[in-house]
Amino acid sequence: MINLSRAASGLLFSVTALAAPGAMAEETTDYRVAVIRVVAPGPMPISRLDLPPDDLGFAGAGLGTADNATTGGFLGQSFTTETVLATPETVEAEMQKLLDAGIPYIVTLADAATTVRLADMAGDQALVINAASTDDALRGKDCRANLLHVAPSDAMLTDALAQYLVWKRWNRWFLIEGNHPEDQALGAAYRRAAEKFGATIVETRIYEDTGGARRSDSGHVQVQRQMPVFTQSAPAHDILVAADHSGVFAAWLPYHSWDASPVAGSAGLMPESWSPAHEAWGATQFQSRFEKLAGRPARDEDYQVWMALRVIGEAATRTKGGDFDVMRAFILSDKFDLAAFKGQKLTFRDWDGQLRQPVLLVAGNVVASVSPQEEFLHQVSQLDTLGVDRAETECKR
Repeated sequence: MINLSRAASGLLFSVTALAAPGAMAEETTDYRVAVIRVVAPGPMPISRLDLPPDDLGFAGAGLGTADNATTGGFLGQSFTTETVLATPETVEAEMQKLLDAGIPYIVTLADAATTVRLADMAGDQALVINAASTDDALRGKDCRANLLHVAPSDAMLTDALAQYLVWKRWNRWFLIEGNHPEDQALGAAYRRAAEKFGATIVETRIYEDTGGARRSDSGHVQVQRQMPVFTQSAPAHDILVAADHSGVFAAWLPYHSWDASPVAGSAGLMPESWSPAHEAWGATQFQSRFEKLAGRPARDEDYQVWMALRVIGEAATRTKGGDFDVMRAFILSDKFDLAAFKGQKLTFRDWDGQLRQPVLLVAGNVVASVSPQEEFLHQVSQLDTLGVDRAETECKR
């Protein structure tokens, strides 16, 4: 049964999933999880189709909780998930309420700086699972012992795209990056990926965000005139790669560049953790169940929150008893793995808390490929060809 109830003080609803009473043991162990989503003011997306739904991430929590209950109910386990919507000004107070309530597993949908603050607040009281931020620093110099990542890192995403481009022998990249810090970090990840896999960045240009009405009546007219000029006179290249975490310009690059080159990165061929077009490895079953629950396709954040909930559910099934220290140790051990509709079982890297996972390369309504590409090998796990490997890590957990 799934129970939805309204609550005050930022709690949108709680989801409690139980199996049929006759299938459960006499005593029930309740696993309590919270999902906290931070909504910060920012520019509207270029396309209204990219507006985030109100239940972004929370719908994934509902499905994850129900899936946990399917197995947990037969083991005398119940799962309760609370969802909290916060702002940058209220998030710490909301986090403190969750800690005061003794909730030991907290999933975050927040930027990198906020995620670090919440992990520091949690300390030894809770395990924090990052389901949104791709910032490499969270897995490097800003890593925390109590912080895990189900969202892929920028390094994983850029390596995934780089492998495919190199496999295609599109080795000459024209890189355009935004001027915001997160864009610059993503641009640095693409430079690292190019060096790692033998591509060449023939030129890097910075797109300055000057604000303005990107969705005004004259928006497409201005872009049609300005973007070709901005991309003019670039050295010979095979592909244009966009580093635009802020969503300012990349969507305008296809069909507007001066040269007739394909676009990848933040537009065109995009590395993603999930896509509504993904059907392989039983993913259609996930898609249909999610769409029945939410009435819309799943986005990256929905899938990543679902994975975070399933991490808790899988550990509960394997360890039993509900002891927090036992659960946490098991999740971080080499005995843990997670099935997540990606063709292989996923595990956490012990050096930075990152979940290893394949990355989808999505072009519009199709998944064009999935990385790692089979030609790229690794002595331990082929998934470790994506992202920062053990010998490279700056994380000191």
